[in-house]
Formats: sequence, structure tokens, C-alpha cells
Amino acid sequence: MKSQYAVGSKAPAFSLKTSEGNTISLKQFLGKKNVLLIFYPGDDTPGCTAQLCSIRDDYKTFQKTNTVVFGVNHADKDSHNHFIKKFGFQFPLLIDKDRKVSKKYGAIKYMFGRESIRRSVVLIDKKGKFAYVKRGMPEDKEILAQLIG
Repeated sequence: MKSQYAVGSKAPAFSLKTSEGNTISLKQFLGKKNVLLIFYPGDDTPGCTAQLCSIRDDYKTFQKTNTVVFGVNHADKDSHNHFIKKFGFQFPLLIDKDRKVSKKYGAIKYMFGRESIRRSVVLIDKKGKFAYVKRGMPEDKEILAQLIG
């Protein structure tokens, strides 16, 4: 049986606010850009900082592949804005307060009986289909290999 997150499967629609209050939806990029979603558990934590700083450092390469990048977690705008400013992220962080989008993308885990965001990297192509899905913290070169070929 094919996983709903399998490469080639249709990605679920989503719409979330950025820390600046803008609404980002998957449909606005269909036919135009690839979308890279980085689901991460917490702002300004060691693993998440390392992962997002790596994306920051390779951001121009992602842009050259016609890809928009978004970090996604449940933190509020103040937490996101502090994290963005502290580390100089050029990409928006999306607020998934109720974790609905994280659930749609299988980016939820349970620790000590509590729901938490599961570190996940999801690349959606211009047709709205999964091009890459990996749980954990893959290296940027692995993600970029899906874009560059």
C-alpha cells in the first residue's frame, strides 16, 4: 500500500500565517515554485537552530532552484520573530498553533503523552506533489539533489 506521503502523491493543501501576519497557502505556488517545508519542534533550540541555520547558509542555492522555503512549528509570532532576527533567516516561519498542518503532513509525534512536532523535511514540486519527504534532519545537499537532479 502506498503511503499518503510517498513521492509522487498529492500534498495536502495548507494555509498558515507568517510571523509578519501574511497568509501563505500552497495553492499560491502551484505551477510557479517548489515549496520546501521544514517542520521543527522548537524555536531557538540546538537541533532546530542548526537545521535552520544550514538552510539559511544554502538559501541562495534553494532560490536558484525556484524553491521557496518555510519553517513550520507551533510557536507564536513573537517567538518566531526573535528566532528570525537572532539568526538572520531570509525565509518566513509559519505559525501552526493548533498543529493541524503538521498533522496533515505526518509531522507529529508523542513524547511523554504530549503532542510534539516531529522534525520533518517536505519538498513539494510545482504540480503540488511530494518530491521528497524525510523525517529527521537530512543534509541540505540531499534535499538539493532532488531539485538539481
